[in-house]
Amino acid sequence: MTLRETSPDTPPTAPARLALVDDHAIVRAGYARLIELEDDLVVSAEFGDSEQALAALAGPLRGRIDLLVLDLSMPGRSGLELLRSIVRAGLPLPVLVVSMHDSAALVTQCLQAGARGFVSKSADPQALIDALRRVLRGDLVLPPGHGEPALRPPHHDLTAREVEVLRRLLTGMAFEEIAHQLGVSEKTVSNHQTQIRQKLGVGNAVELLHYARSHGLMP
Repeated sequence: MTLRETSPDTPPTAPARLALVDDHAIVRAGYARLIELEDDLVVSAEFGDSEQALAALAGPLRGRIDLLVLDLSMPGRSGLELLRSIVRAGLPLPVLVVSMHDSAALVTQCLQAGARGFVSKSADPQALIDALRRVLRGDLVLPPGHGEPALRPPHHDLTAREVEVLRRLLTGMAFEEIAHQLGVSEKTVSNHQTQIRQKLGVGNAVELLHYARSHGLMP
């Protein structure tokens, strides 16, 4: 966790205060260098995991951050779960998700969870800066080619084979047993699990079970 000196009472002309949450220090450093070139933006805090971020944002940094820049794929609590926790905690904090995964289902899930924007990590650096300013203005920012978020739950976008794997995972079956039943390798099952988690926007088995229970998918 990296905190920079910040004031709770920011004058209207002061730069917008950003917090970065990404488990890769190099990525955070890249964002910081890019943002430092802008007079109206400043990085006030950096976090390498969701737990540290939530503790600070709900504690000493409450009201001192104007925008959170959030990655989704992190060890422990995922970025999506952090987003939900921010909403549950009642923090008036707009969130811009920046992720290497930008499927329509994932974008929709992030927006439904409370994000105000979504930018792909493959986007041009200027696209990130533009998105930051737009979210700070109150705009909803979507990746190119994405319309307004659909209401259909993301599990409807799973393939038939992914549904088969998901059903077995939810019963507690091991990769080896699933692979034997489906006639595929354990690596294939593992790859399917990764795709399932990405499409559903969950980071671990606990979040997968929570999603399944909340959408009536438990066997």
